[in-house]
Amino acid sequence: MTAQTCPRQHQRTTMEIASLEPSLYTVKAVFILDNDGNRLLSKYYDKELYPSMKEQKNFEKNVFNKTHKADNEIAFVEGMTIVYKCSIDLFFYVVGSAQENELMLMAVLNCLFESLGQILRKNVERRCLLDNMDGVFLVVDEIIDGGVILESDPQQVIQKVNYRADENPLSEQSVAQIMQSAKEQIKWSILK
Repeated sequence: MTAQTCPRQHQRTTMEIASLEPSLYTVKAVFILDNDGNRLLSKYYDKELYPSMKEQKNFEKNVFNKTHKADNEIAFVEGMTIVYKCSIDLFFYVVGSAQENELMLMAVLNCLFESLGQILRKNVERRCLLDNMDGVFLVVDEIIDGGVILESDPQQVIQKVNYRADENPLSEQSVAQIMQSAKEQIKWSILK
């Protein structure tokens, strides 16, 4: 062994170990596809992984083609660990690196699925999801922020999402109240 090969081996080993170190940035992407493989929602947290929309859609199509007829819950596609679940006409995916713990990714997927089930009143299907996209994005944002898992308990997520909805000063009820008040003011101004 020469003195020149030893530093290279040490450098390679150090780099391999560094890539296996734990990180808070667990989730690389989350996406929901319909039963035709069309994107309904996607959030990519690693901008270097698939930087363009075209690359993202190609990755999603590749993942869908490998998983939509499979009866598994986990797949390894393009060097990524992917956990997934289907419901009626939707496919839910959580993507992590090849070294990522599948149980952590599955906890995120289950939290997402159960939280959406509660928000959509057990109607986890395409039409209901599209009708409630604002709530769906809130749920995703409460579970994951920038690839970091914030919450894995669906009850906590629902509680936070409901709290945010209650904070909104222009909820449906308050908009209706404002409209009614405006109608009454117009009526009184006309009568005067």
